[in-house]
Amino acid sequence: MKRAFIKAVLATFAICLCGAASAQDIKERTLKLGLQNPKGHPAVIGAERFAEIVAAKSGGKLKVNLFPGGVLGSDAQTVSAVQAGTVEMTVLNSGILASQVKEFAIYDFPFLFANPREADAVVDGPFGKNLHAKLADKAIVGLAYWELGFRNLTNSRRPIHKVEDIAGLKLRVIPNPINIDWVKALDANPTPLAFPELFAALEQKAVDGQENPVSVILANRFAEVQKYLALTNHQYNPQSVIVSKKLWDTLSGAEKQILQDAAIEAGKYERQVSREQAASMLEELKKAGMQVTELPPAEQAKLREKMKPVIDKYAGSVGEGTVKEVMAELARLRK
Repeated sequence: MKRAFIKAVLATFAICLCGAASAQDIKERTLKLGLQNPKGHPAVIGAERFAEIVAAKSGGKLKVNLFPGGVLGSDAQTVSAVQAGTVEMTVLNSGILASQVKEFAIYDFPFLFANPREADAVVDGPFGKNLHAKLADKAIVGLAYWELGFRNLTNSRRPIHKVEDIAGLKLRVIPNPINIDWVKALDANPTPLAFPELFAALEQKAVDGQENPVSVILANRFAEVQKYLALTNHQYNPQSVIVSKKLWDTLSGAEKQILQDAAIEAGKYERQVSREQAASMLEELKKAGMQVTELPPAEQAKLREKMKPVIDKYAGSVGEGTVKEVMAELARLRK
């Protein structure tokens, strides 16, 4: 009986020591996290949940301050700040990271994913994790994937009922080569533009339209300056949660685990919010006065066909091995 009591006391003491060591491993820190979308957007809702989880898991020692709406600059500027360590974290479209690691351009391939289930399986699996691991050489650590969703076209000139209706439109695109080229393939005029500049460009009619998921169109009030929305679902955007390696290398194991776990947990919530709200967001855009069209199957097939040369062109620069790996995984998922 006495031996059992001593064992229980020693076990309790060990647990206390472990808890104390863990608490000592967590310092008082405040992290800045920048995002392009405003409050109310699923990515910002996800970031709010992330901040809550980090605070709870760290006993309030780790605080995450959010800077939504692009107030810290464009994606390119924020990534540079993360690399320099002046901004600790950001959440951005994964394809934008192709400027750091070329293989990330695969995420910008038109019609790569047929549905969110496929996207989740690829980015959360070995392929997505391996891509994030490549960022370490660029002073960036990838923690998890969230989602922006499937992109659609809007414009202020005419409704889009067929592929030919896209021709001649001046469309803002994310500033990277693949997006520029697929717009050219549709005989439209691509205009690379940082996201914080987009609303003013649409309002002043410097560009006719843009392409983004419904959540972005609604959250950024594009219905005020865009009349027509075409549900093309031409591209799916996973988003990467990244942290400065300069910060990461100063963190304890306990602090790293908190950020990693919180990014994954908040990401599941963010995806859920994004997908649950998609239908209601579309209805809100209709109520706001947007005229919504959906391309019939024959026109969707024509859209895919026009974009095939772009995919073929960039398969080489992204790397044949990278493309084969993704396609093999998608083939497995589709069986």
